[in-house]
Amino acid sequence: MEVCVRRLKTDLSVFMDDFTVYADSFDACLENLSKVLTRCMSTNLVLNFEKCHFMVTEGIVLGHLVSNRGIEVDKSKIDIITSLPNPTS
Repeated sequence: MEVCVRRLKTDLSVFMDDFTVYADSFDACLENLSKVLTRCMSTNLVLNFEKCHFMVTEGIVLGHLVSNRGIEVDKSKIDIITSLPNPTS
């Protein structure tokens, strides 16, 4: 994945087979996304549409909630742990 988008001069983060395109404004984000998708097409990189999320203001990245507020722990992960029964021994 990183090899396919290495030459792009855009706001892009790549981790393994996941990538995040971002920008300070909606229009800039559209432009960055267009560059990345064009590059994916030219290198025959196939994306799984079910795993794609476009133009969101927050999302789960590597198990953390990332938004304009910063990086937070995913609340669903905490809920699972707090719902476990207390140890008895």
